[in-house]
This record gives sequence, structure tokens and C-alpha cells, in this order.
Amino acid sequence: MDSTPQQVPTLPRRIAFLGLGSMGLPMAHRLLDAGHPLTVWNRTAAHAAPLVDAGATLAPSPAEAVRDAEVVITMLAGPAAARAVADAMVPALRPDAYWVDTSTIGPDTTLELAARLPRGVTLIDAPVMGSVDRAATGDLLILAGGDTAPVADVLARLGTVTPCGGPGTGAALKLVLINAVIGGVALVAESLALAEALGLPRDLALRTLATGPLAGAVGRATATGSHFPVALAAKDVALATEVTELPLLEAVHRTLLEDPTLLTEDLAAVAR
Repeated sequence: MDSTPQQVPTLPRRIAFLGLGSMGLPMAHRLLDAGHPLTVWNRTAAHAAPLVDAGATLAPSPAEAVRDAEVVITMLAGPAAARAVADAMVPALRPDAYWVDTSTIGPDTTLELAARLPRGVTLIDAPVMGSVDRAATGDLLILAGGDTAPVADVLARLGTVTPCGGPGTGAALKLVLINAVIGGVALVAESLALAEALGLPRDLALRTLATGPLAGAVGRATATGSHFPVALAAKDVALATEVTELPLLEAVHRTLLEDPTLLTEDLAAVAR
């Protein structure tokens, strides 16, 4: 057996980044700032303007974006968007390309997409924990399913990798972690509603909740530097409740959708 250590590629890498929403844009910026030749695509092309101004190339389609890329990174809204982008880009992928999907799409969709890839192309599920502030500073928690060694230099610019196992395991752990966060924020919201009904000051309730096991949830419920839209939180809860019976999360899902005016607001809006 060949015991020669695998060589981790060094800069620069030709990268395609697809999906330039609130998370994708700062992530792509970090890769461009690191000196990677970067081609980008977004459904709304205007969102790419800051990257183009900084030296990135804007592609007119997913296929054109990935045609010469060694590494393809996607940050998309959900399973439907991931499938649509895959339809367009998979035929154009280089035979030795690595596709790193940082979206939250669940393990079933991840494995479905991996099965569609031609021989030689590798899909690594690498959904992230953290919001726009941590994306901008490269402090995301990257939950990786599969071998990340060939793209270690790229992922290092985005955050810290937690190996989860084989393909699909990163996507699975993301559902566990993000639903714990969403459920925690919903519980803080109800605790505050109870405090109000009992005539207690909101700041007193928050301050004391933050000293106990809900400290992290209180921090997320009061965060101001994050942007995780309620609509995407509802999507993530729906992905979890499709896997198994989760009565509490099913109730959370209904709560997230009950006020349409909050759907574009950050998750913290449910606890205001």
C-alpha cells in the first residue's frame, strides 16, 4: 500500500462560488481576498457587484461558472435551489472537480446529488454554523461529510472543520444543531411571553435566563449581527420533521410561519 502522505493543494485554486446571499457573499469575499481566482454566479446578478469590483469574474450561468473550476462551492437556499443549480452545472464540471456544498439541504438531498455526479467528481457536504458576522471573519463551524483534505486550504479561509464521517453526515449534523438553535430561540420567546404575563420585566427575565442552560439561546435570541431569515429557519425545521416525528419542532414550525411579516427578518425577531 502506498504510504506517501497525500499532498494538500496550495494556493491559488480556481474556484467557482454559486449563491451570493447574505452568507455566500462574505464567504466568497474571503476566498477572493486570499488570492484565489474566483468566478461567481448568483440568480440575481446584481448581488455579485462587490465581488466583481474586487476582481471576481461574473458568469452568466452555473455551467459557465464551473467550467474551469477546480473547486466549486455552493451556498443555496434549500433542496429545490440545489437541485436546480445541479441540473445546470453538473454536465459542465471538470472530471476532477471538488464540489463543496455549504447549504443546508439535509442528508437525503446531499446523497441524491452525489449520485448524479460523473466519475471523478467529488461532493463534500460542508454546511456551516454561524451567521454573516462569522462568515466575514472566517470563523464558521464547518460540518464536513467526506474527505476534506483535498480542499483543506480553501475551507481554512472560511472556518474550522469538524469531520462528521462519510458523505451526508455533515448535512445530518447540521439539521441537529440548527434545530436545537431554532428550538431554543422559540423557547426563549415563550419564556419571555410568560414573564410578561406574570408582570416581570423583560430585561430581568433575559438576564436570569442567560445564567442558566438557555444562555446560548438567549444570546441568539438577542443577537444583532446575524441574519438568518425566519423563512430559512422554517425550511430547516421542515427538513428535520420530515425525518422523524418531532412534536415540539412541528409546533415551532407553525410558530415560525404564523406571521408572514417576519419571514424575511432574522430569527431573533420571533423573541422580540
